[in-house]
Amino acid sequence: MQRDEILRQAALIVTGPRQDTYGDAGANFERIARLWSAYLDYPVTPTDVACMMTLLKIARLAGADGKHLDSWIDACGYLSIGGELSKSEDVGADA
Repeated sequence: MQRDEILRQAALIVTGPRQDTYGDAGANFERIARLWSAYLDYPVTPTDVACMMTLLKIARLAGADGKHLDSWIDACGYLSIGGELSKSEDVGADA
């Protein structure tokens, strides 16, 4: 699969079936951040959630020798959500 198709697939997933199943990504990542914060007793932001979920996909890719296409697609999706959420958290204002 070519890179443009991977990105298209990721876009379809984060704006289609997953959003339909789990609701608004921002609200979902906020909910996850609150739960992780409570569990860790350390503040976690929604963009932290996006980064950590991306790292989960990277860890899975490492275990599969980079051969699991769904993990590549999902990682792109998580990063796109993180980029969107970062605007509301004022992350990377100097970039």
